[in-house]
Amino acid sequence: MTKTRVGRSALVIAMAVALVNCTSGPSEQELAAERQARQQAEEAEYMKVKRERHVAAEMVMPLMATGSHMAPMPAPAQPQYQDDFEQFDANPVKRVADEPVSTFSADVDTTSYSFVRKQLNRGYLPEKSAVRLEEMVNYFDYNYPLPTSASRPFLPTVVVHDSPWAEHRKLVHIGIQGYELEQNEQPDSNLVFLLDVSGSMNAPDKLPLVRQSIKLLLKTLKPTDTIAIVVYAGAAGTVLEPTKVAQAAKIIEALDKLKAGGSTAGGEGLQLAYQLAESNFDEQAVNRIMLATDGDFNVGLSDPEQLTDFVERKRQSGIYLSVIGFGRGNYKDALMQSLAQNGNGIAAYIDTLAEAQKLFVEEATSSLFPIAKDLKVQVEFNPAVVNEYRLLGYETRALQAEDFNNDKVDAGDIGSGHAVTAIYEVTLNGQPGSYLDESRYTSGNSGAANDALAELGYLKIRYKLPGEDTSQLLEQPIMSAANVTPAIMQEVNFATAVAGFAQLMKDGKYTGQWSLDDAFNLALANKGEDYYGYRGEFTQLIRQAKVAEEAEF
Repeated sequence: MTKTRVGRSALVIAMAVALVNCTSGPSEQELAAERQARQQAEEAEYMKVKRERHVAAEMVMPLMATGSHMAPMPAPAQPQYQDDFEQFDANPVKRVADEPVSTFSADVDTTSYSFVRKQLNRGYLPEKSAVRLEEMVNYFDYNYPLPTSASRPFLPTVVVHDSPWAEHRKLVHIGIQGYELEQNEQPDSNLVFLLDVSGSMNAPDKLPLVRQSIKLLLKTLKPTDTIAIVVYAGAAGTVLEPTKVAQAAKIIEALDKLKAGGSTAGGEGLQLAYQLAESNFDEQAVNRIMLATDGDFNVGLSDPEQLTDFVERKRQSGIYLSVIGFGRGNYKDALMQSLAQNGNGIAAYIDTLAEAQKLFVEEATSSLFPIAKDLKVQVEFNPAVVNEYRLLGYETRALQAEDFNNDKVDAGDIGSGHAVTAIYEVTLNGQPGSYLDESRYTSGNSGAANDALAELGYLKIRYKLPGEDTSQLLEQPIMSAANVTPAIMQEVNFATAVAGFAQLMKDGKYTGQWSLDDAFNLALANKGEDYYGYRGEFTQLIRQAKVAEEAEF
């Protein structure tokens, strides 16, 4: 240490002693000495951190000999994730003259949105196959007009408006609101939780989050509701026989004893869960199996087709199967979607305790109590008015036109208060910007598109009430102009922002110059009341997507 530095240190010490002994406020010299001492301490801390980082870097990239010189070893490879999502292409543009009818099964699953959110919160863009537009849009509640009777449980709202990303095109927004059961209309719940406790569930966002989620649900159930717990790892077993929620302490004790380890005999677990549900079937209650897993079935009955066939046969027993996904790294979404669709249940993904709160507390009635099954939607476009169309999303829910009237064909099941939103993009006759060239041998009536009262198409909805096997029909025309309240237009615009964002996350094939900034502005301007903050969270996800990196899958 130089004489200068020794002198400076002595001066600092003297100043500090003087400051302690001083009964009045500090002088300018004392303040200057204090600032100098603080600066020296900060510099020393900086050099310490720099040395520690240097040592850490040498530990991560040790030197290795390469001939006559030393070279740094390559950094460890990033972990490769084995999440499994079904690959699909976005729906193509279709010419109305060639294919005027579009048919699909309703979908109220929300897995895609939760998984996309988890990826963006980690700083990575989601893999494109994980983005299902309809699940992104249907994650949110919309303030559609409510139906007033459980016997006629759906009320459609149809709005035609300009597309924000495609000039000269229109969007046809179809919102189908489901009836919300009053508390005195809600039956008891007879639930069998089928919990994956295999080694792959040994992570904070897996089995521990499963336990927390079920405890949240317990708070919303009635004392007369029943819960049983089946677990599976290398083998399956019952850890809690059917127990009334009035004995919540017994249920919580069983949950707290669960530990993860072993392989994954999911098929055996499913078989045992159905046996338990069937032996304790309650005709006056909703009988449902709730499967909580990361989807990694690798022992026993594990073939996806065999598992799906097994669940499809079992749904005739009146027992619903809902699938709740947890964790990432080996999440088998394709299998989870198939099981839920064939088990007449919902598929959801819980990435945080807040999402568990949304699913099991705020939307408990939607998750537990069905108001209709096999909900199908069919739209026939008027070739005199509409030139071409494309359906946004629902690629994995497409049906043939003849499936609409066939009550043997399975479709989506809808819970109390659920809403289904679907969006078509259409190009009217006589308008520029068509994706498809005009047919050489046919010509449309372009004049009809200018009629403000023109009928663009016809909407038909089929559904079955719970316990019934014959479907009922709702239908109404789709008009090019209708009176729309500002409140409904706000809901339509927010859904449009979500649909646009989903397209940008997928491939942006049809969105032109429309950007994430445009999606952010549209969502922010139409956020509305946002009581639980989910819409505000969505706007922040858009901002995170702007700086997110491509992940390695």
